Amino acid sequence: MSQNKLINLLESLARETPHFPPTILYNEGWLLRIILEWFATHHIKGHPLTMLEGSSWFSEALLPSAFLARYKGDPLAEASTHVDGVIGHFSIGKTGKADLSLQPDARQFVVLEAKLFSGLASKVKNASYFDQAARSVACMAEVLCRANREPARLDRLGFYLLAPASQMSKHVFTRFLSKDSINDKVEQRVGEYQGDKGQWFSEWFQPTLKQMEIQTIRWEELIQAIKKNDQEAGEAIESFCQRCVKYNL
Repeated sequence: MSQNKLINLLESLARETPHFPPTILYNEGWLLRIILEWFATHHIKGHPLTMLEGSSWFSEALLPSAFLARYKGDPLAEASTHVDGVIGHFSIGKTGKADLSLQPDARQFVVLEAKLFSGLASKVKNASYFDQAARSVACMAEVLCRANREPARLDRLGFYLLAPASQMSKHVFTRFLSKDSINDKVEQRVGEYQGDKGQWFSEWFQPTLKQMEIQTIRWEELIQAIKKNDQEAGEAIESFCQRCVKYNL
């Protein structure tokens, strides 16, 4: 079944006499999955979502944290983190159904956070300042650490936030995505461990942050890039995106 026919089939379930609330289908998660599946079979040179040879994608992957519980009731602990999308050379399910581990020779590791009208989470339970961007980048550094894959050896390493142009124009995400902000918050988190995480911070987190590209991508410009290469699919995805906006306002 072609991608466009699949979109039409899914949408038919939510039209006229719907069988479930429209937001179950029309949301940022499904919009991202549809777009990633398009990129899995199409190449746009230089585009952040273009997959290198051998790369794949996964939705709702679970990334390990460097700050997992050391013992029961650890007051500093956090859980692993779910990410909306990931592109790269990785394996899923070695220790759990959605757990991600990077391949030893990985050349691409890109994490995607998809938003419509919500903001980034501003904290975790045991660290009121540790926002979603800082936490995601820290988890990416931990993934690289566990794979013993130096960040500089990857061809593409990135954290991208996808959101509507209307949200971008309000600068909702700007302060969270600066490298200085991310570095300071992870450094504060590390400091709470009184030296136990210092080596990880200097040898893995800081090189990861330095090597990484961090940027926002508007859904609209992403869809336009697809339309330039595949008009039919681009128009179908654009229609789907418009319904996502409509039902989530």
